[in-house]
Amino acid sequence: MDKLRLGIIGMGNMGSGHLHSILKGECPRIEVTAFADIDAQKLQRAVDKLPSAKGFSTAEEMLDSGLADAALIAVPHYDHPKLAIECFKRGIHVMTEKPAGVYTRQVREMNEAAEKSGVKFAIMFNQRTNPIYAKAREIVSSGGLGDTKRLVWIVTNWYRTQAYYDSGSWRATWNGEGGGVLLNQAPHNLDLWQWIFGMPKSIKAFCSFGKYHNIGVEDDVTIFGEYENGATATFITTTGEAPGTNRLEISGTKGKLVLEHGKLCFWRLKEDERTTCFTCKDGFVWPECDYEEFTAEEPDGHPLLLNNFADCILDGAELIARGEEGLRSLTISNAAYLSAWTGSTIDLPFDEKAFEEHLSKLCAEEKVSKEKK
Repeated sequence: MDKLRLGIIGMGNMGSGHLHSILKGECPRIEVTAFADIDAQKLQRAVDKLPSAKGFSTAEEMLDSGLADAALIAVPHYDHPKLAIECFKRGIHVMTEKPAGVYTRQVREMNEAAEKSGVKFAIMFNQRTNPIYAKAREIVSSGGLGDTKRLVWIVTNWYRTQAYYDSGSWRATWNGEGGGVLLNQAPHNLDLWQWIFGMPKSIKAFCSFGKYHNIGVEDDVTIFGEYENGATATFITTTGEAPGTNRLEISGTKGKLVLEHGKLCFWRLKEDERTTCFTCKDGFVWPECDYEEFTAEEPDGHPLLLNNFADCILDGAELIARGEEGLRSLTISNAAYLSAWTGSTIDLPFDEKAFEEHLSKLCAEEKVSKEKK
């Protein structure tokens, strides 16, 4: 097999965007052979762009057609696990959009199905292809920062207007998306948090629901995480602040990293801070350090991940973002919601049943109204 035959499920913004990349020739080892969408107009637009591909009104029809070796899932969040499992049943490889799902139990079931199927499973965590974040991960994982102390990420450049939320009745609803900024905009950042710094042992979160917009889900969040070694993480995000900031700072006993404006700044201490603290006779000494900078253009990670997905299936290349890893960032966001709903610190792993009960109640009580208050 020289090319991967790909079927795209969901021809909205993301599905159409991936098709555009492939048609531009950015994914030379991928051939789109089929589309599926329950919206007839979206489906027809896709077929008009690529008449050689066949359109189907349901995902199941497309998967049963035999036209696709792999599927790209770009549908509303709740359906990611459901459709991935349908693919696994048929031995079809899967690339799913983020987030992995809405609640961790359904994602855990999806991951178990993926493992049993033996097919390749990837998730569109495209920001892992950014050399700056990859460099930060390399420094932290190799011990370049020593023992980790703190992560602080202020990512408030996700600004959205009310018109954005009004563009679809499913947007920013518990029934439609399963949440707000944590489920729609921030999954990439949550993934990078755990990818670089690891998973916390507990979460305390403060979520404001409809603080800046006429929506019922969260648009302003502060999360505080604690780690087994005593390190902490603070994560701040919103869609209601302008001009926004995207600054990630990570400190350890051997230095500090700051990632901002496409640049990684690394202050490398000449001596471990813990050694300086307990051996130095000067109470006001400033530890000596060397300074390094790393800069790189941020690539378009979407076609890079699609190419990696194809290379994995065709040649056995290692996946940049394995689908099963989507559970980690979702665990953080689920725990953050549960913390905000209960006012408690949530230990990981958390009570999945309690989370689902709270979410079901919100879905049942939800009345979607985005008119000006």
